[in-house]
Amino acid sequence: MKTVTLDVRAPSEALAEFAQVWKTGQGARSDRISFATPELLWKVLTAKRWELLKALCGAGPVTVRDAAGRVGRDVKAVHMDLTALVSAGVLSRTAAGQVEFPYEAVKVEFLLQAA
Repeated sequence: MKTVTLDVRAPSEALAEFAQVWKTGQGARSDRISFATPELLWKVLTAKRWELLKALCGAGPVTVRDAAGRVGRDVKAVHMDLTALVSAGVLSRTAAGQVEFPYEAVKVEFLLQAA
């Protein structure tokens, strides 16, 4: 099962891990989408957008209309949410203009610490 991890970490940490894997070919090999803060993660992944991700897991490329039908929502509103997810790098667009979430599972990972 192809899984993506959505996590919260400093951009410098994400770049350092990328550089390590690039240099040595060793290290984390899981697919990750990182956000700089928990607030940014929640801004991008609203409840409606999370619902879309669930509906698109393992679905392959779909049209905006198909995505809207899967979640029972207005096409225009779904188009706006899909555009936001594409802009954030969570979804991708195919050459045919469809959207795709090429994962079958999502893991969300972040740590809340005392101030």
